[in-house]
Amino acid sequence: MSKPNGPAQLAQHVDHWETRMGAFFLGERAVFRGKDLHTTFADAEWLDLYVFSILGRRLSAPQIKLLNAIWVYTSYPDPRLWNNRVVALGGTARSTAALSLSAALAVSEATIYGRRPDIKTMDFLRRARVQVEAGADLGAFLQDELRRHRTLGGYGRPVVGTDERLPHLLGRAEQLGIERGPYVQLAFEIERVLMVGRWRLRMNYAALAAAFCADMGFTPQEFYLFGFPAFLAGMLPCYLAAQEQAEGVFLPLPCDRIAYQGAPRRRWD
Repeated sequence: MSKPNGPAQLAQHVDHWETRMGAFFLGERAVFRGKDLHTTFADAEWLDLYVFSILGRRLSAPQIKLLNAIWVYTSYPDPRLWNNRVVALGGTARSTAALSLSAALAVSEATIYGRRPDIKTMDFLRRARVQVEAGADLGAFLQDELRRHRTLGGYGRPVVGTDERLPHLLGRAEQLGIERGPYVQLAFEIERVLMVGRWRLRMNYAALAAAFCADMGFTPQEFYLFGFPAFLAGMLPCYLAAQEQAEGVFLPLPCDRIAYQGAPRRRWD
């Protein structure tokens, strides 16, 4: 019996690729997930198209505007932030913008910050909702989650306990007439239970963004894909500012700042 990924299977795909996502017909048209790109999306905002590329369906105008706000409110042009530091280092090393931004977006897929917590956060909210709807005690569920994982996706924030982005996102949702759906309500109930208990963990931006997206029908992977460019607007100023300075001067670290405990200094003859 031939291997699943052996020559026979590969032969089926020589000069042949089946996809339902789209195709470019040279000199004629472009099909985007079954829709004509230039007619169906003639007046579309770029984010509308981007979300359609992920979901395969179009959201309402208020929903797109809220998703846009999720990106805008976390676009911080501070080169001290871990991923922005990478793009600034690219600028100070006189690397190209494409390489610097790509590297910064790559490290945005971090374990503590960024895209990986997005997946964990939405997965946590979805599991919490299943348990609550099945009649489980939310406090007991949270205690078990903390015992097994030591953290809760979307709750707690290093350095400071509050998240300055939350009231702005909530205010924008209210302006757009987007009500607090089941996941947003659950996110606040989780925070309430955590605050009255001994954990004292407040909701952070990931939880509220994930809750709004979950109420729009996003899966964890779809939420992850939506969040991919979220930090991009804040990265560009960091790159440009580093290029305006002398080459190689971005946050240098003198040797005496390093807590070295190895072999003592020695002569090389």
